Amino acid sequence: MTEYFEIGQIVNTFGIKGMVKVVPYTDDITRFDNLKKVYVEIKNNKKNYEIEEVKYHKQMVLMKLKGINTPEEADLLRGSYLIINREDEEPLEEGTYYIVDLLGSEVYTDEDVLLGKLEDIYNTGSNDIYVVKDELGKQVLLPAISDVIKNIDIKNKKITVHIVSGLM
Repeated sequence: MTEYFEIGQIVNTFGIKGMVKVVPYTDDITRFDNLKKVYVEIKNNKKNYEIEEVKYHKQMVLMKLKGINTPEEADLLRGSYLIINREDEEPLEEGTYYIVDLLGSEVYTDEDVLLGKLEDIYNTGSNDIYVVKDELGKQVLLPAISDVIKNIDIKNKKITVHIVSGLM
């Protein structure tokens, strides 16, 4: 399992006190309220920062990192990713998973036919869509609903699905 999670990307500076503007990679933007520290990854180097302040503006996170006090210092972080340790992450509810843990899983039908590997997950608002690609590059889009997704085995990276009429 992945030791670190990307939780956002710094895309700009904000204000004159060295705040950074972050595009969050999470369903719950308020999760940033509970963070005390974060790693900033630039070119595969991680630097630990204490979080001094978090605000929200138009679905973006505005964050003040300790030691970053000017717009010029904040601008040096533009394009970098915010990363946290898995152990610092809030526990998930039953039946929910981290996307990073699902990607690359082999997807089988309930008749044990390999459809391919889970390549991507899109959120449509009402439910997620799993993008499964076979070795020839053919994609199958599966809605992440209980009628279709029958079992997820994170440890063995295997997902079992039921193909309902009209999906393929």
